[in-house]
Amino acid sequence: MAELELVPVHTRILTHKDNIVDAIKEYAGKDITDRDIVCAAESVVAITQNRYVRPEELSPCWQARLMNRFVPAEGSMASIYGMQAAMEEEGRWRMLFWFIAAAFAKIAGKNGLFYAKCRQASLCDDVTGTMPPFDKCIVYGPADTDHVCEEIVKATGAYGAVIADVNDLKRAAVLGKSRGLDPQRIAKILIDNPFGNASQKTPIVIIKNFRDLIEA
Repeated sequence: MAELELVPVHTRILTHKDNIVDAIKEYAGKDITDRDIVCAAESVVAITQNRYVRPEELSPCWQARLMNRFVPAEGSMASIYGMQAAMEEEGRWRMLFWFIAAAFAKIAGKNGLFYAKCRQASLCDDVTGTMPPFDKCIVYGPADTDHVCEEIVKATGAYGAVIADVNDLKRAAVLGKSRGLDPQRIAKILIDNPFGNASQKTPIVIIKNFRDLIEA
């Protein structure tokens, strides 16, 4: 049986003028088989969907300024602009409600309620949170993730596809998947972050021989 192998795929810088499915076919199509999983980095998928904004285009509201005073100095909500960007997607009153609710939940010993209810709060990449030239932008989480994954499978003939949010702190999450995949299993495979969204320009990773693992 062939061994599982993670193959990063080098691309040029992808922008909102690109289609992620076409880019995967262009740069990885010849290497993908019906035994493989295609993985795309969530920030790059979002960029190709034109889901980003420059801070100067935002006007932070009082809710964003208030909430920003109570969050850590790192992460996607570190700046009032990151907070405002998430509010543009989630709604300012909804975010404020869940922010307050999460504070009481934390006192009761339950963590993570705010990010569970307001997904863009965890998915937004604040300024410097992604690769140049988009390091001066706030990048939202990608849209229609499951649909995009199905389109990737259809276009490439892969066994499956995922859109993943992975970092160098051993945190991995699958945000979108094609039918039949176990997102937690794929996240564990990607835990060491094989992506390179900066100078490496490897926002696509092929998990080779995954089908062999399933059928073993």
